Amino acid sequence: MIKQDFVALAPYLAVAGGIVLLMLLVSFWRSVRVMLTMTVVVLLVSLGLVGVGIGNPPHLISGFLLIDGYAALFNALFIIAAIVTALLAYGYMRGRGGEQEEFYLLLVLATLGAMTMAAAHHFAAVLLGLEILSISLYVLIGYSEEGHPPLEAALKYLVLSGVASTTMLFGMALIYNATGTLVFSELGSTDFAVPRDELYYLAGQGLLFAGIAFKLSLVPFHMWTPDVYQGAPAPVTGFLATVSKGAVFAFVLRYALITDVLAIPVMSTVLLVFAVLSMLGGNLLALLQNNVKRLLAYSSIAHIGYLLIALLAVGVLADSLIAVEASIVYLVGYFLMTLAAFGVVTVLSSSSMEVDAESIDAYTGLFWRRPLCAVIMTTALLSLTGIPLTVGFVAKFYLIATGAEGGMWLLLWALVVGSAIAVYYYMRVIFVMVQKGGGDSYTHPSVKVEGMAVLVVIGLSLILFGVYPSPLIDFVRSSIGIAGG
Repeated sequence: MIKQDFVALAPYLAVAGGIVLLMLLVSFWRSVRVMLTMTVVVLLVSLGLVGVGIGNPPHLISGFLLIDGYAALFNALFIIAAIVTALLAYGYMRGRGGEQEEFYLLLVLATLGAMTMAAAHHFAAVLLGLEILSISLYVLIGYSEEGHPPLEAALKYLVLSGVASTTMLFGMALIYNATGTLVFSELGSTDFAVPRDELYYLAGQGLLFAGIAFKLSLVPFHMWTPDVYQGAPAPVTGFLATVSKGAVFAFVLRYALITDVLAIPVMSTVLLVFAVLSMLGGNLLALLQNNVKRLLAYSSIAHIGYLLIALLAVGVLADSLIAVEASIVYLVGYFLMTLAAFGVVTVLSSSSMEVDAESIDAYTGLFWRRPLCAVIMTTALLSLTGIPLTVGFVAKFYLIATGAEGGMWLLLWALVVGSAIAVYYYMRVIFVMVQKGGGDSYTHPSVKVEGMAVLVVIGLSLILFGVYPSPLIDFVRSSIGIAGG
């Protein structure tokens, strides 16, 4: 391995070295605060190294990982989300059963898996990153809880996610049988010898995207999402909804860019159907929910459906970087909105109760009891709705502009109808928080400084990037200008 390889891999080496350090630390010095501090330090060091290398030219490492601005941007997003999760989890985990120190070790491991997927240029790298991420999530979902819901959620995710991973692996095997390669750039080469309508090749792509649809919880592969979101600890749910889905989307977007798989009519048609079903189905099912975590689960299904507009535009637009820009801007907004919403659920959840603050009744009169939490939750919900002066509006505007340029009118109509349906259930939660009285049966815990500080920063970011999105847009453009090598 040459010097340039070490420089390109610096963020990964920092996280991997941090994992070893955390393993040794937890073996000799069991302290939750020390583990939190070291976790944040490791992630900040890695984030700094990502920032240093973000302007460097693309660097392909043994045909396995492609380290470029695209990977760096997603890595920064994953690391920031991990830091937010670690800070929110500190107050949440206190007072709950079990050993808590390993929680932070698993969180950093999951982040490394996500980072690997963002830079994957070979199917082996995809599987490596996916398994590191998934195995860590299995434990995090059922972590340190005396009640049954987290264990049930972890078991459901373990079984169904294992089936999805196996489906993806079988698809990769069929693609290899048809092409003789697992490297993305070779699959997308102009010298590609296998016809795009070859049976094994199409079957492999179909199985691969079926597994991806499960990981992204697209309709009709969404059945696990509300149950797992409800049963998992609140900070883990936020991490699962953002980093886990973001890592899979980072892989599939790069894969589509390099291999031009969406030029196959049957593949783009299937994804179009998934997108429409997710946008409409996710929003319609959210109308029926009285549980905030389940409501946000169905909302996330709809938002990933929206995101598929930008993915499908990759196969339609002459300049695919426009679609990449739209997808990343939307994904950044989705991360902020989702982390803010689940962050409020986290800080309002009492460590003495078996379940989180997930019932909609627990939010009755929140404006009068916890005004700051209510304001942040309202900002997140308005942003998820796409109200102007929030980052959600900017993100949806990007999608609409991209879809209109690609002539994808069916998808845009589904987005408009889905967004109109979403107004009702988002506003319902806001209305409940504004009501006076009620909520006395649920006693909210004292809010930890770490949790509220990170929520305030996220809440301000939702407004800042909605009012003045230029820094975010410029940063994304400067990064993806070298995406894909």
